[in-house]
Amino acid sequence: MSKITVVDHPLIQHKLTLLRDRETGSMEFRTLVGEIATLICYEATRDLPLEDVEIETPICRTTTKEIAGKKLAIVPILRAGMGMVDGVLALLPSVKVGHIGLYRDPKTLKPHEYYCKLPNDIDQRDVIVLDPMCATGGSAIDAITQIKLRSPKTIKFMCIIAAPEGLKALQEAHPDVDIFCASVDSHLNEHGYIVPGLGDAGDRIYGTK
Repeated sequence: MSKITVVDHPLIQHKLTLLRDRETGSMEFRTLVGEIATLICYEATRDLPLEDVEIETPICRTTTKEIAGKKLAIVPILRAGMGMVDGVLALLPSVKVGHIGLYRDPKTLKPHEYYCKLPNDIDQRDVIVLDPMCATGGSAIDAITQIKLRSPKTIKFMCIIAAPEGLKALQEAHPDVDIFCASVDSHLNEHGYIVPGLGDAGDRIYGTK
């Protein structure tokens, strides 16, 4: 079964409180989503392999470490996942970026794909899928299913807030995909929203209703 890592650093908890506040406007909300994504990404990339390199400091030659050329790609789930991209690129500026577009049927709560564009060499890359919310888990499950058709090396899923129902469904559908989030909230309400959650992440990022 996949591993769930809740990144509960004090900075994330503080920023998450601001993110949940209904009075937080779109501009600040977007900034917070990016900052939290950066902090979660720090933990999600903890297993990046290292290799020894020899360099010259102003004092002497020394052997130190650098990332061992691992190829990465990030795939935000449109549209809310785009809010996390800049935060991840702040740490990983050279990664390739794919996109998957999904929308959720308001009656069935099932995801429907309308767009998928991934790097041509996705089969040579480790992929991190981005979406601020994991509510029912349907969007994450469908996106990861589509990515697996292209045979990436590994996949991780990164979100900000998750519901227990969504995490359970995602783990059952993709037991090989490790999950990183900032909070596991209480439950889903009758409309499929996370409680206490933060509302609709896409609407709050882009100022739409």
